[in-house]
Amino acid sequence: MLHSKLPSEHCSNPLSWLSQLPKVELHLHLEGSLEPQMLFDLAVRNHIKLPYENVSAVKKAFQFTKLQDFLDIYYQAAKVLVTEQDFYDLTWAYLLKCKEQNVYHVEPFFDPQTHTERGIAFSTVITGITSALEDAEKQLGISSELIMCFLRHLSEEEAFATLTLAEPYLDKIKAVGLDSSEKGHPPEKFSRVFAKARQLGLLTVAHAGEEGPAEYIWTAINDLKVARVDHGVNAIHDPKLIDYLKESQMPLTVCPLSNTKLKVFADMSEHTILDLLKLGVCVTVNSDDPSYFGGYMTENFEALATSLNMNQDQARKLVENSIEASFCNDHRKQQLFALLHRYV
Repeated sequence: MLHSKLPSEHCSNPLSWLSQLPKVELHLHLEGSLEPQMLFDLAVRNHIKLPYENVSAVKKAFQFTKLQDFLDIYYQAAKVLVTEQDFYDLTWAYLLKCKEQNVYHVEPFFDPQTHTERGIAFSTVITGITSALEDAEKQLGISSELIMCFLRHLSEEEAFATLTLAEPYLDKIKAVGLDSSEKGHPPEKFSRVFAKARQLGLLTVAHAGEEGPAEYIWTAINDLKVARVDHGVNAIHDPKLIDYLKESQMPLTVCPLSNTKLKVFADMSEHTILDLLKLGVCVTVNSDDPSYFGGYMTENFEALATSLNMNQDQARKLVENSIEASFCNDHRKQQLFALLHRYV
């Protein structure tokens, strides 16, 4: 049984309890979990020449001043993903990391347009990913729901085409999302395709209020009818929006290390996630693109404990929020709550 405060006085490593904390991840881009070593391994496997000499050169390139800097490398790296086995291996490597860090449920994103525009079949992408997710439930005890994202820098017509490709696989997809370059691409640009997705029985989420303004969060809610807002940290600049988020308990899937790596916040000590938590907003912790941003789930929790003095009660509440905000069924939610309560 753990103590109600950070156990610094009882343990040589005051953050060791965070590695054992049961977790749920709701905001993870599978393509963003492509580690430098796997990037090189897949490039060799698929005879693709990379503009980097070695793994160290890749890591040096992972220095960003804004979202677009990251996206340029992200899309370039994704070109090594070609076969069904590649997508399986990518997903499986992420799931093994989840097992290591006691992440029991995941709801990863994938970006089919990143691959179909290169001539990779939609079936290749989704079959590789879902095969790994299914194996993880059987072998690792990790449950999952899959979210298909549209790239917002492309047109809504292209998003409609992607949704058409997805229709034979709707039994494998829980929701649609919206990611990529936020500035200049407001959520309402995709209102019609999101309406079509809802008609097909899919839930909806959208990136909003990361680099974009709080107004994008409003339009994600009102125009896209999202069940969750991805990122959403700029909500804190709109008191009326904060009131709405508190009353509705609309979840925000916040990504602390990502936010600092992309200079949404200059330093983790400036991050507002615990301020939002204190205000009663349903905020959650996630890793976004962990290969690029310096950490998976445990590292994100550790960063909050180190820079914001997050205590165990706050950590537990953040996990509770994630369970409640997840798209798994009530039975699985009760199992996840039981895991958390046994731990704390």
